[in-house]
Amino acid sequence: MATSKSTGMGTGTGTRAWALLLVLCGTIFLEGIDVAMLAVAIPTIRADLGLGTGTAAWVVSGYVLGYAGFTLLGGRAADLLGRRRMFLFWLTVFLLFSGLGGFATEGWMLVVARFVTGVAAAFMTPAALSLITTSYEEGPARNKALLIFAGTAAAGFSLGLVIGGLLTELGWRWVFFAPVLLAGALLVAAVRLIPVQPAPVRTGGPAGFDALGAVTAAGAMLLAAYGIVRLEHGFDGWPLTVGALAAGALLVGAFVAVERRSSHPLVRLGIFRKAPMVRADLGALLFVGAFFGFQFVLTLYLQELRGWSSLQTAVALVAMGVDAILAPTLTPKLVERFGNARVILGGFVAAVLAYVMFLPVGMDWSYTAMLPTLLLAGVAFGLAYGPLTIAATDGVDAEEQGLAGGLLHTSVQFGSAIGISAVTAVYGIASAGAGDDPGARLDAFRSALFVPVGMVLVGLALAIYGVRRAERPVRSPVERTVPVEQVVPVVPRSPEPGSLAASSQHR
Repeated sequence: MATSKSTGMGTGTGTRAWALLLVLCGTIFLEGIDVAMLAVAIPTIRADLGLGTGTAAWVVSGYVLGYAGFTLLGGRAADLLGRRRMFLFWLTVFLLFSGLGGFATEGWMLVVARFVTGVAAAFMTPAALSLITTSYEEGPARNKALLIFAGTAAAGFSLGLVIGGLLTELGWRWVFFAPVLLAGALLVAAVRLIPVQPAPVRTGGPAGFDALGAVTAAGAMLLAAYGIVRLEHGFDGWPLTVGALAAGALLVGAFVAVERRSSHPLVRLGIFRKAPMVRADLGALLFVGAFFGFQFVLTLYLQELRGWSSLQTAVALVAMGVDAILAPTLTPKLVERFGNARVILGGFVAAVLAYVMFLPVGMDWSYTAMLPTLLLAGVAFGLAYGPLTIAATDGVDAEEQGLAGGLLHTSVQFGSAIGISAVTAVYGIASAGAGDDPGARLDAFRSALFVPVGMVLVGLALAIYGVRRAERPVRSPVERTVPVEQVVPVVPRSPEPGSLAASSQHR
């Protein structure tokens, strides 16, 4: 692995390394902008195609199902089948099906296109993340790369809201065609910039791939995601919701049993003994779930109660995009000075303050009154998301970095699904019988706001525990009676041929 001095900070070959890093980060920007633009365009799409409420909801939920259902498998596939191969192939699939969505004339066409696009993102983004983490040694170099990755994700979503509003004014089909243009540019650049890598060594040949584990994992994630998405329906159709969640839980049990008996498991269960990684994944689930749940409630408040247009709402939410500036600039300095755990804690504290400040929202609140919450929510995201990404991949072996990325993105997707579904369900229950009474509907919005507040409070407790664990003194090797041969320093390896770090070294 490379040292922090060989990360492409300079010129020459370093310029190529920086270009490759930006291409890899461009995929998470693409994913963020794609989701944000569709969120703004859905009302127009629904009106133009005459979609029912259920079909319109599935246009959004289809993507979530595809992404959440296959991210774990996608991350592991990058490790086993080749990160470059998986990245390029699924970026192509993303491009094709996003374009097909733009030509849709029926609701089912959009649902299918969004589902496959979600599956493509589930394979593409963990591959991009693992290409970054396996190219930089743990420490400042990798941290900076991951914080840039987090910053571009935030920028994609923030800019996507505005761009989506503008493109919807031109025609909603451009919301699907614009990602095609960006994905095409990224694909051309990636083919030239990502070094060809040696084929991964997989013991046992083709039979070494855990097909049964892959099937049970995908089935479990799909059913769990479907059950979570259905929570937004409240008590309507609850047997199907409970049945999906129960079936998903059974498949999780089957997956664990398969992995324990497999000679070449898809997921080495021992990876879950890495407590910092597990805490980071849970923290990401809670933080992102609260963030998207709050944003969903805020959008409903502005559009349904205040009568703002989709473009006005998108422009108003740009203030939350301050995270795109903080993540690659301020956050690396804070991480270097105070450590990951404390910066994550600071992010959760900011999130709690932001959402609590919005609880007394009134019918006639000015934008100036909302602005402190929007800015603080953006600051919270800028502080927490990048360090959570770092913590979720630190201490993981290179051959399992794809898996670690898959676990992180699975947590993020399930978090967003839980956050949005939970606030929708609470709002639906609280607003039942409210009719056109603005006061009753406002009370329902306030009730829904307690969901993101509750999620970040749980996350705050987890972050406090993480800080205490990080500050706990580590006993010396002698005190732990570790054999001498186990504490001899390991000489750092040279960069692997074809890695991003290797390509950035000056000759």
